[in-house]
Formats: sequence, C-alpha cells, structure tokens
Amino acid sequence: MEVRQPAIAYGKQKYSVEEYLELENAASEKHEYYKGEIFAMSGARLPHNRVCGNVYANLWNKLKGKPCKPYNSDTRIHILSNTLFTYPDVSVVCGDTETLNDDNFNVLNPTIIFEVLSAATKNYDRGDKFNLYRDIPSLKVYILIDTEKTAVEAWSINTAGKWELTTYKEMHDEVPLPAIGALLTLTEIYDGAVL
Repeated sequence: MEVRQPAIAYGKQKYSVEEYLELENAASEKHEYYKGEIFAMSGARLPHNRVCGNVYANLWNKLKGKPCKPYNSDTRIHILSNTLFTYPDVSVVCGDTETLNDDNFNVLNPTIIFEVLSAATKNYDRGDKFNLYRDIPSLKVYILIDTEKTAVEAWSINTAGKWELTTYKEMHDEVPLPAIGALLTLTEIYDGAVL
C-alpha cells in the first residue's frame, strides 16, 4: 500500500486517537495515523500484491500448528510509544496476540513485519517508518522486499541488541527467520511476480 498526503478533507488538521479510530472504523479505505495526522493509503501495483500474497501464503503454510501466526495487510498495528497506527503488508505475531484495550483489532506485539517496497514508499519504509517500528518491544525482524528488482533487505536484532542488515539478491537465496523457526526463499517470495 502507498501512503498519500495527510487526509485533511475531514475538516481539521489534528485528530485524537479516539477520533481516528472512530473515523477508521467507518471508512471504506485504510488510513495511517501518526501524531494527530491521518494519511490515506492507496492501492498497489500487481507485482506488489503478488509478492504480498506469496509471503503471506508461504508463512501460513510454514507456521501451521506453530505458536506464530501471519496476518495480511488488513491487520492494523499500533505502536503505543509513538502513536503510529499502520497496516504493514504482512506481519507475524508469536504467542498470544495483544491488542489495544483488548479490542481484538489494533495489534501491539508483532514479531516480524514485512513491507513490500514501491517507488513512492521505499524511502519512508527504509527510514522514518523503520525508526517508528523500532519502538515495538516485541519486534525482532523487519523485512523489506523490492518490486523493481530482485532484492530483499532483512533487518534483525543481533546478540548485542543492535539492528543488523543482511541483503539477498539471488533467486536461490534463503531468508532465515529464526524468530519464528522458518525461512523464505526468494523463489517463494517472487513466484509469478513480473518485476
């Protein structure tokens, strides 16, 4: 999904979390929220959708019967410490899913987040959004998948507690996901996606 400019058409510049949630629950399209501003999200190109579907489907199959479960881009993640509400392309939660005020909607504890890059969002996903995601205590892995070329960037927390980057560019490469006891190959990620 791509994030557009702030959605100021609602008639005001800043919203409380409660106002955002009320608007979002009634909306027909998705919006992100950050520090009082609401940002409309637009649709995505076919390669983006194909890659998202591949990641979700492969994780669904690999995690059957395990304590970690994948969620698609309809799942909203909330970061309490910085106010962000967002819809990652794919997320994985291990153990019990914690939600805001037990609302069964706004997930607080993802273990892995996948963002599929587009030309419009790649700088945001690599920069400001990653900085916001780092405030999630449960997050262990952040995966960025390119749709303009075969390239996967896997950020994970190392033994020193620092975020470390590993890149994968060959179709036979395997992206290990030790936080959930699984891996994805680039062949699985890019299957049928015309870049």
